[in-house]
Amino acid sequence: MRILVIEDEVLLADSLRSLLERRGFDVEVVYDGETGADYALLGVYDLLILDVMMPGLNGYQVARQVRANRCGTPILMLTARSGLEDRIEGLNAGADYYLTKPFDSRELLACINALLRRQGSQVDELTYGNTTLDLSTGLLLCGERRVRLSAKEFDVMRLLFQSGERNLPKEVILARVWGYDSNAVENNVEVYVRFLRKKLASIGSDVRIETIRRLGYHLEAGPSC
Repeated sequence: MRILVIEDEVLLADSLRSLLERRGFDVEVVYDGETGADYALLGVYDLLILDVMMPGLNGYQVARQVRANRCGTPILMLTARSGLEDRIEGLNAGADYYLTKPFDSRELLACINALLRRQGSQVDELTYGNTTLDLSTGLLLCGERRVRLSAKEFDVMRLLFQSGERNLPKEVILARVWGYDSNAVENNVEVYVRFLRKKLASIGSDVRIETIRRLGYHLEAGPSC
């Protein structure tokens, strides 16, 4: 597994490299946001560990560039900024998890392992049940059948595939897909979930998007009860 660490504090970056290499990961480190964005967009990494407060491009800007280029590599943000608005901005920028400094190395490793398990061995696609979401083409595939997703459909579907059986609140989908400052409302999420249900059915997928009142959505696969 290849991990890219983007961190301008040299001592911390090198400590992270040593910790992760001892766990068997192949680690590269860069010390500024511009270089980090260039490396990340190569698409060869299984995980990005990204500091927020950096000169030049900060972590939020790097994450937005990565997601704007349809790079689905999981992003773990590391930052001393622990306020609610900061966490929301990080998720809105495209982070999959937000870990505040100082952190215990055991928690860091647990987060990394969870993100890598969720992503699977292929960084260019996500699979759930009998269905695959191709992150490079925006196609939803089931056997020989496929359907192309719109940009918003793709973003919602990617979040659902990454969350799997965990409930994904509507407000998180709104923040991640439409943006925290958007005028979009929960009905927008509901509309796109309906679109996605129809597209899943059209390709014979066994994946279902289930709604849990007040908790959001999660995926289930296999015959319905």
